[in-house]
Formats: sequence, C-alpha cells, structure tokens
Amino acid sequence: MPYQSTTNYRPSYLFRSAHWSTIYPSVFRKVPEVVYERERIELADGDFLDVDWCRKGGRHLVIVLHGLEGSADRPYVRGIINVMNKEGWDGVGLNFRGCSGSPNRLARGYHSGETGDIKFLVEKILEESNYETINLVGFSLGGNVTMKYLGEMNRHLPARVKRAVGISVPVDLHDSCLEIQRLHNRIYLNSFLKNLKEKMRLKEEVLPAHIDLEAIARSTDFFEFDGLATAPLHGFSSATHYYKSSSSLSFLPEITIPVLLINALNDTFLSETSYPIDLAKKSKNIHLLTPKYGGHVGFVTRHPENIYWTENKVRDFFIEK
Repeated sequence: MPYQSTTNYRPSYLFRSAHWSTIYPSVFRKVPEVVYERERIELADGDFLDVDWCRKGGRHLVIVLHGLEGSADRPYVRGIINVMNKEGWDGVGLNFRGCSGSPNRLARGYHSGETGDIKFLVEKILEESNYETINLVGFSLGGNVTMKYLGEMNRHLPARVKRAVGISVPVDLHDSCLEIQRLHNRIYLNSFLKNLKEKMRLKEEVLPAHIDLEAIARSTDFFEFDGLATAPLHGFSSATHYYKSSSSLSFLPEITIPVLLINALNDTFLSETSYPIDLAKKSKNIHLLTPKYGGHVGFVTRHPENIYWTENKVRDFFIEK
C-alpha cells in the first residue's frame, strides 16, 4: 500500500454477486457475542445521543459509525466490535440522531456530512477515560462522516486518535446518489426513502412551517428528498450544495493519520469518483483497497468464528507493528 489493486479476498461463487453480498449479511448474519450497555448523552442543544458500549477493560477503544438508516445494532457494527473485543479492545457504537430506536427531539437529525456529534463524542471520551488509543471505523455514510471529520480536524486531531478505516464509503455523494437511483439499485433506494419519509412524518410537530411533508412524501430519489428535507433542515441551500459541502473526497488530502479505505469494485452504490486511486498513490496516509468483489458493506467470508474479511483487515490495520 498505500494503493493496492489486488487483494486476497476470494469469495465463493455465490458471493461474487454484488447484490447477494450486500443483502445476505444484513438479513442473515448474527453476531451474538456482543452485548451492549447503552449510554444516553444529553447535548447542549437539547437533543441527545445514544451510544452502545461493549467494554472489556481494555486500554484501547474503537468507535464505530453506522450507515444510512442503520444503527449500532447492525451486524457489521457488531462484527467490528466483536473482533476488536477479542484483541482486548473496548468498543462503542455511535447511533446517529434518531437511529437508536428513539426519535430525537429536534427537527434536525443526522446527515452524511454531520461531524459535530462524532467530534463531541471523541472529546467526551478523551476527557472521561484513560484510553491510550481511540480508532474509528465508519461504514458507508458513517465512513464519509469519519473521513470528513478527520480532514476537518487536520493537525488539531487529538493525539490519541491514531487510525481509522472506512468501508464502502461514498466519498463523492453527488455521483453516488446518481448511482443509487439506477434501476438495479431501486430496491435499496425505495427502502431508504421509506424509512426517511416515515421519520419525517413522525417529527411533524417539531418541523419548521416551510417543510412540505406532502412534497417529501412524493419524492422519488435522494435529490428530491434531500432538497426538500435534509438541506433546509441543516443549513444548505440545495441538495447539490449539501452534497458538495459534505463529500469527504475534498477532505481526504487534509487527513494527518493513517486511514484505510476499502471500496469493492462491484459496489453498486459507488461512483467511479469514490475510488480515489490517484490520491492514494501520492499520499502517505490514505491507504486504499479495491477488491473485485464485496458489494456494499458485504465481504462475506466463511470463517469458523463468523469473522468477515474486512474485520480481519481492520484488526490488522489497527494492531500492526
């Protein structure tokens, strides 16, 4: 590395299918070893964060950020925490606002470029604990948040934050939104929109008067939904402004610690611009793996302990000598 075009990920024939690799772990995978203890953190703006801890009494901590409409309970989050627990690390899953099973209190929620909450959580943990190392793992939307946060912090990043990994990361939000609205991705898009629209409906009482719920209910892609809801609720002038401001691609060169991006070439959610090969070739900090297979947050592996390929990569990247 920093850029490696070939990898040792060789799935069985069935999991060379991008869609099966994407769907199978979400529906069928179980990670029973991880038992959470929830902490609710009250925020200065009147809202709250729910974070899920799995402590082993370790000196090192991994913070995991989930994807769009996910939570810390997703198998991919539990999988990372399980693997790092086995190495003696503590783990904590950050539930983005409104994703913990309880609606958040404010009209605003989370989005692909919202880094304030992870910044707050890292600083709170540093203040209240003696961890020697805090590393981050972000999946999909959570990966974009992670990389943007690291780039924004630049040389102001706390010294105990050592490394980070992003998996299936749409570092170019605009072009990735174009990809996900293609016909072969429509099942995923419809599922995401259904959940997002329902959250907006449930928050009707706290929404500003200019938010048009009927128009939001009729939206058919992310450009429409984000233009009607995400952008105005979070201070952007349009969906395009939101995507441009929030994409981590322009923040990657500002990252000052080693990070690993793992984006499968057959990930149907990602655009060509989400494979920053030229940047990785020139950078000492951006490590990029582009396996031929894996789908979106997939990378299924036959393993006696049900450990997936990306989880081994995370462990190795975090504890390499």
